[in-house]
Formats: sequence, C-alpha cells, structure tokens
Amino acid sequence: MRQALILAQRGAAAGEVPVGAVLVRDGSVLAKGWNRPIGSRDPTAHAEVVCLREAGALTGNYRLADTTLYVTLEPCLMCVGAMVHARVARLVYAADDPKSGAVKTVCRGFDLPGLNHRVEIRSGVLAQECGDILREFFRRRRA
Repeated sequence: MRQALILAQRGAAAGEVPVGAVLVRDGSVLAKGWNRPIGSRDPTAHAEVVCLREAGALTGNYRLADTTLYVTLEPCLMCVGAMVHARVARLVYAADDPKSGAVKTVCRGFDLPGLNHRVEIRSGVLAQECGDILREFFRRRRA
C-alpha cells in the first residue's frame, strides 16, 4: 500500500486526484497506476484501470488471476467491474469513498447478482495516510 501511496502523490503532483494502485502476483509487483483522466483526457483512466491495462499488456492476457490489487481509495463501480472481468483475486484498499465507493460505501458492486467471479476484499489499510492526501488535495483545490 505504501507503493500505491507514492503513486497517488505522483498523481497529485500532476494535478490528478491522488489515487494510486499496485497489482501484485506471487509477492512481486506486476503493474502500477495512478489517476490520469485529466491529463489523458480519458474518463476511464482511473488508477485501477491504468494498472490493469499495464498488467494485461505485460502478461499478454486480460485475465489476471491470482493477483492482489492495492488501491489507496475505495474503487468506483467501473473499477469494480474491471476487476471482476480481469479475475483479480483480492482487493486491498485504504480509504472509503463516500461519494462513489462501490465496494461498501455507496453500493456493493462485488455483490451484484449474476457476477461469475468473486473478489476477496480487505479495507482500511493505511486509511488515515491515504485519506489525508486526498483531503489535502481537495483542500488546496478549493482554496
């Protein structure tokens, strides 16, 4: 999660909402991503999607079984869907997202009926630090 936090800071420095993601398989980092929708003019360029795209390109496969995705903020519904399609095994995220969190806060995207894959979930890892960087980013933006 600390690596994801560093990536979130990289995004903040570029003017993006500070969210970072790291995908791990067998204890090794497979791919990394941070939010890039503003700079790339791509509404789907969330940290999770950027990370999953990189991993798919590196492995030559869109199925990313037996991986763990570490993210600094609770994923949105789009990112939840991407994780299901990629067959990510585990999600570990830090801070809850009261506006668009689709794991447990706004809705429970992984619990939708008909999904053919289940993702193991752990939340709250480094929640304070990851939440602080987001709060500071938006505080500066409003100032």
